Amino acid sequence: MLPQEHVLIGTFLLLFDLVGTFVFVLSGAVAGIRHRLDLFGVLVLAFVTATVGGITRDLLIGALPPVGISDWRYITIATGAGLAAFYWTRAAPTVTQSPIVKDWDRLRGRWSKSVLMLDAAGLSLYAVAGALKALAYHLGPIPAVLLGGITGIGGGMLRDVLVSEVPVVLRRGELYAVAGMSGAALVVVGRTAGWPSAVVAPVGALLCFGLRFMAIERGWRLPVAGDGSDETGLR
Repeated sequence: MLPQEHVLIGTFLLLFDLVGTFVFVLSGAVAGIRHRLDLFGVLVLAFVTATVGGITRDLLIGALPPVGISDWRYITIATGAGLAAFYWTRAAPTVTQSPIVKDWDRLRGRWSKSVLMLDAAGLSLYAVAGALKALAYHLGPIPAVLLGGITGIGGGMLRDVLVSEVPVVLRRGELYAVAGMSGAALVVVGRTAGWPSAVVAPVGALLCFGLRFMAIERGWRLPVAGDGSDETGLR
């Protein structure tokens, strides 16, 4: 591989990792705010959501110390975005009493939808970044796909556990981990075929986000064993 290509892959990896961290921070912070945690709780939830997937990835491939705790940019993004989200929403009770939004249940539904969409974006970016980093560390295609999926779902799983919810990836028929691994697989196939990272990384992220978006908006589900009804939504 040419040195210029190494630089390009490193640039895309860092970009997707940092943007994914930012998006997952917002996802964790919004989840914490929705559950009415205090400032410390929101920041903890934001940090673990944004970094656990990447830390797990780095530990598994031997990239030590993990960048999520050794690179100041990740910590700064996690802290800054978490604080911004917390203080921006401090006016939420006032908003619920305004003429524009009077129904608290509707506002709560909006928060839930925001978490899902932010989580879908974070999943897409982290799945691609995980697969790229695995390939950069010379893992084979299948381990790279698996590592991309683990990177994408790790933080969201811990976030849900900390707020006493069943992780999205474990919910009945939920199209979540499959979406992440699909995006990672496209990246791996593209890189193995010699396609540039500038092409496969955005396309892989879009594939993952598109699948997750359709699962949220259209109710796409995986088939469930022993269930005769058609709940896949893939008609």
